[in-house]
Amino acid sequence: MERVLLDQSQAPIYEALERFRDMRVVPFDVPGHKHGKGNPELTAFLGKQCVSIDVNSMKPLDNLCHPVSVIHQAELLAADAFGAKHAFLMVGGTTSSVQSMVLSCCKRGDKIILPRNVHRSVINALVLCGAVPVYVNPEVDRRLGISLGMRREQVQKAILEHPDAVAVLVNNPTYYGICSDLRAIVKMAHEAGMLCLADEAHGTHFYFGEHMPVSAMKAGADMAAVSMHKSGGSLTQSSLLLIGARVNAGHVRQIINLTQTTSGSYLLMSSLDISRRNLALRGKSVFRKVVEMAEYAREEINAIGGYYAYGRELVNGDSIFDFDPTKLSVHTRDIGLAGIEVYDILRDEYDIQIEFGDIGNILAYLSIGDRMQELERLVSALAEIRRRYMKDPYGLLSQEYIDPEVVCSPQNAFYAKKRSVPIAQSAGFVCSEFVMCYPPGIPILAPGERITEEILAYIDYAKSKGCSMTGPEDPEINHLNILAEGEYA
Repeated sequence: MERVLLDQSQAPIYEALERFRDMRVVPFDVPGHKHGKGNPELTAFLGKQCVSIDVNSMKPLDNLCHPVSVIHQAELLAADAFGAKHAFLMVGGTTSSVQSMVLSCCKRGDKIILPRNVHRSVINALVLCGAVPVYVNPEVDRRLGISLGMRREQVQKAILEHPDAVAVLVNNPTYYGICSDLRAIVKMAHEAGMLCLADEAHGTHFYFGEHMPVSAMKAGADMAAVSMHKSGGSLTQSSLLLIGARVNAGHVRQIINLTQTTSGSYLLMSSLDISRRNLALRGKSVFRKVVEMAEYAREEINAIGGYYAYGRELVNGDSIFDFDPTKLSVHTRDIGLAGIEVYDILRDEYDIQIEFGDIGNILAYLSIGDRMQELERLVSALAEIRRRYMKDPYGLLSQEYIDPEVVCSPQNAFYAKKRSVPIAQSAGFVCSEFVMCYPPGIPILAPGERITEEILAYIDYAKSKGCSMTGPEDPEINHLNILAEGEYA
C-alpha cells in the first residue's frame, strides 16, 4: 500500500479548539455547564482551560459520527502515523475499539479463532453479536504461571479444523509483554480467506519505538485496536481503531456508530490528536529512553535476589516469538509472596501504585511519563519488601491460566434462563456470567464455560490473597449465576 506522508506537526482538532476558544462564542447548546460558568466547583477542580473546550459537535469542530473536516483530518494523520489505511478516533476506550473490530467482521453463528487469554471486551463482543469462539489455548510458562502466545502449529490446526471461521484474533502483546508470531498468523489467516485482528491495547509504542516487536499494521493485519491512553500518553478512555486495505472503512464506521456516543468528548479527541503528533515527531527517542529504563530496572531487580524481572531471554521463536522490551513484569513467588500481596504493600506502605498484581507476578507499566528517579524508588522498595516480608513459598499457587471447557456460545449462555447458586455448589454447572481479576481483565470464567473444582479453588485463592474480583451479579462473589436445568447443563 503506497503511503502519502502527511505533515505530522499538525493537530487539526487541537488547533480548531484553540480557534474556538478565541471566538468567545455564546453557548445556547449542550453541555449545560456552559464553558464552566454553571458549575464553578467543577471549573475550579479541572481548570477553565479544560472546561472551556468541553463542547458539543458543531460545524467548526466537525462531528465524530460523520467527520468531514478537522476530525477527518485528524484521522488521516493518525492513519499516516500508524501506517494504516484508515484510523478511527475512539472515545469509549479500547473496549469500544475491540468490540467494533469484532462486530465489523462477525455476525451470529460466525466462528472466530482466538486465544482464551483475551480481555473481557473480546468475549463481550461475542455476547453482543452471537459469534462462536474457537479457542486456541495458549501454552503456560510453569515457572512464571503466565499464559504465553499462540503457537503457529496451534493456529494452523484451528484454521484447518474450522475453515468456515471468518477471522483470527491475536493479542499483540499480552499484558505481560508476550508476542505471538504475528506475521505468520496473518499469512495463515489470509491464505484461508480469513481476516486477522489484533488487540494492541498494550502495543502503541510498537509503531514508533526502535527494535520493537512488529506492529499489527506492519505485519499486514486487517484491523487493530490501539490503546493510545496506555503507552501513548493520551487521556484515559481515548483509543484508536486501525484498519488495513482489505476492510471497508464505511462499514466499520457504521458498526462504530451502533454503540459509540453521538456526543464525542473533545477533551479525549484533542488528546488523541496531540499525542499522535507527539509520538510521530518524538516517539523514537522517547521510547528509546523507556526501553533503557526498563532494562536498567530489570537488572537492578534481578540483582536483589528472589525476584525475576523477565525479558527477551524468554523468547523461543514460537509461543514467545518476541517480547515487549518496555514491560517490567516481575515474578514474585520465589520470595513467598503473591504478586497481589507485593502490589498491596507497594501501595499501602510505599505510596507506589503499579499496574497490577496477580497470583505470581506484578507489572509496573513504564511509558513516556516515567523518570529514572521514580524507578529507583520502586527498586529500593522491592529490595526492602524482600528483606522485611520474604518467606517460604510453599503452598503458593503458580498457574495463572486454566483451560476452559466450552459448552455453548457466550451469547447463548448470557441470555439463557439462569439461576443463582452458592459458589461452593456450582461445580459441574455451566456459568452464565464472567468472573475475573481486574486488572488484567482476562476472564477466569466466561459465559458458556463449565465450572470446575480447579477453577473454584483458584477463585477462592485469588480472593484470599486480595485480588480485585469482578464480573458476577453478586459483588461478593459468594454466588454464581448458572444455566438453569435443561439449558446446556
